[in-house]
Amino acid sequence: MKLSHLDQAGRARMVDVGNKPLMDRTAVATGTIRMSPDAYRQVAEQAIAKGDVLAVSEVAGTLAAKRTAELIPLCHPLGLDHVEVEASLAESLPGVRVRASVRAVGRTGVEMEALTAVAVALLTVYDMAKAVDAEMVIGDIRLVEKQKVPRDD
Repeated sequence: MKLSHLDQAGRARMVDVGNKPLMDRTAVATGTIRMSPDAYRQVAEQAIAKGDVLAVSEVAGTLAAKRTAELIPLCHPLGLDHVEVEASLAESLPGVRVRASVRAVGRTGVEMEALTAVAVALLTVYDMAKAVDAEMVIGDIRLVEKQKVPRDD
């Protein structure tokens, strides 16, 4: 299988998507952060000194999705139509689950934007709660849905 991000000489390059048709594109990604029961309790009770962990992580994930091309070298800058980041408590971990959904009309997918949103949201949880639990574990970051639908116009 040939990698599209490599040229004939094997050098990294941005893929030319100029001739691809515009499509409605969506992607959904998820991930988790596991933490100590004490850290979980403090996040749940909004007792973390830095503030509302879930709300701040959702905003951070949204901002990250919009800046993905600045972070991932070969990603195309995209005009995103919608980004939704949901951070929720997961007592069974214990910890936080993050789900990000991204939608755009474009010539290339929005998978990296959804994955970046999840990763940064989880990193934000870590940053805000690390004073309580520096051994939290971020994981399970994955793409769970990807769609592209041809446009009628």
